[in-house]
Amino acid sequence: MKEDIGEMEWPTYLDEYEKLVIRMTTPRVMIDNTACANATLVTVDSVRKHGILLEAVQVLTDMNLSIKKAYICSDGRWFMDVFHVTDLNGNKVTDESVISYIEQSLGTIHYTRSKCYDGLTTLELTGTDRVGLLSEVFGVLADLQCNVVESKMWTHNGRIASLIYLKDNDSGSQIEDSLKINRIGTRLRNVLKGDNDIRSAKTSVSNVVTHTERRLHQMMFADRDYERNPTIRANGDSPSVTVQNCLERGYSVVNIHCIDRTKLLFDVVCTLTDMQYFVFHATINTAGDRAYLEFFIRHTDGTPIGSEAEKQRVILCLQAAIERRASEGVRLELCTADKQGLLAYVTRTFRENGLNVTRAEISTKIDTALNVFYVTDAIGNPADPKIIEGVRQRIGLSNLKVKELPLIYHQKAEKDEPAAMSVGGAVLLSLGSLVRKNLFNLGLIRSYS
Repeated sequence: MKEDIGEMEWPTYLDEYEKLVIRMTTPRVMIDNTACANATLVTVDSVRKHGILLEAVQVLTDMNLSIKKAYICSDGRWFMDVFHVTDLNGNKVTDESVISYIEQSLGTIHYTRSKCYDGLTTLELTGTDRVGLLSEVFGVLADLQCNVVESKMWTHNGRIASLIYLKDNDSGSQIEDSLKINRIGTRLRNVLKGDNDIRSAKTSVSNVVTHTERRLHQMMFADRDYERNPTIRANGDSPSVTVQNCLERGYSVVNIHCIDRTKLLFDVVCTLTDMQYFVFHATINTAGDRAYLEFFIRHTDGTPIGSEAEKQRVILCLQAAIERRASEGVRLELCTADKQGLLAYVTRTFRENGLNVTRAEISTKIDTALNVFYVTDAIGNPADPKIIEGVRQRIGLSNLKVKELPLIYHQKAEKDEPAAMSVGGAVLLSLGSLVRKNLFNLGLIRSYS
C-alpha cells in the first residue's frame, strides 16, 4: 500500500503547509493480485474533488492497462475507486516495477504532470475533414522546415482535430520565431478551410504542455462535433446512452451500453468531467466484447440534470466521445527510419490512391518513425485490399504493414489465403472478459441480467 509520497522530490513551488496538506490528503493505493482470478485489483482511496476520478483512470490507461471492471463510490468527502485491470493481452499485472510505478503515479496524482513535451512546439488544428487533408497539413509543415515528433489526429462527423508536437528542423528545438509561427498558422488555416468550408478552421501554436487525448476531446467538444448529423457506421452498432433522473436521491443516472475497447472509460469520464459533472457512484462491467457502464452524477454545484434539452445534450456528447476513437478502416503501421518529409510522402501516397485517413498516431523513437494510420476509401467504405497492397508496394512492404482488418477481409482471407491474413486475434480476445452477474450493490442501482 502506498501511504505517502515517500522519497519523491517535492515541487519547488510548494511551501511546508502545502506539503502537509498533500500528505494528509494523498490517495491511498492498494494493489492486489489474489482477490480476483483473472485481473489485478487496484484500489484508490482519496479525498473527493472534481477530476480525481479522471486523473486515476488517466494514469491506468496511459500505461496501456485495460479496465475490465470498476466500482466507484463516494461517502461524504471521501472517494473510493476499485479497478479490475489487465494488460492488453488479458493477463494480470505482476511485474513489480510496473506495480511500483502504478502506486507512485496514483499516489501523487495531486500534482502529477502530463507527459513532458519540453523543447517542442504544440500545434492545435480543427476544421472540416476531407480526403487528403492530412497530406496537405504535413506537406506545409515539411515546406516550412518543421519536424513532426509526435501527433495524434481524430475525425468524427466530418470534423477533424489534431495535436502536433514539432520542432524546428534546423535548430532541433522548439520554434520561437514569431514570424515563422505566424506563417505556420496562416498557411494551415488556409489548408483547413479548403474551398467551401462553412465552419471556421482554427489553429493555435503554443509551448503549453497538455494531455494529448484529453485535449483532443476538448477540441472536438468545443468544435461541437456532436451536433452534426452522425456518420453511418459500417457495423451499425452505435453506442446506446440513456439519461434518467433519480430525484428522490438527487442524482442523474447515465447508462451506456456499447462495444468494449481500450480507453473507453477514460473517454466517458473525460467528457463528464469537462462538462462539469461529478461522478458520485459508478459501476463498469465488461462481458465478452460488450461494456456496460452506469454513472450517478450531479453538476459540480450538487444539482442533477435540470431539463430534457440538457439530457439530450449529455447523450449526444457521450456518444460522440465514444465514437471519436472507434475509427473505421484498415489499421496500417509504419515503422521506418525517420527523415524530413516522410509524413508528407506517406500521406500523399494515401491521397493519390484515394485513401482517407480517419485517425492517426505519429511518434518518433530514437530516429525511428512509429506511425499508425486508419484508412478507408474516399467515402468511408472499406478500402480495396488491392489498393492497400499497391500503397504498401510504393512505401515498402517491410515498412508498412496491415495489422487489423475489417470482418469482410477476414472472411475473404479464409477463402483465399487462410494463413496470410490471420492477425489481431489475441488483441480482440483481450477486449472483454467474463464477469460476475451481480453488479456492485450501492443500494441505488438495479441489477443486470
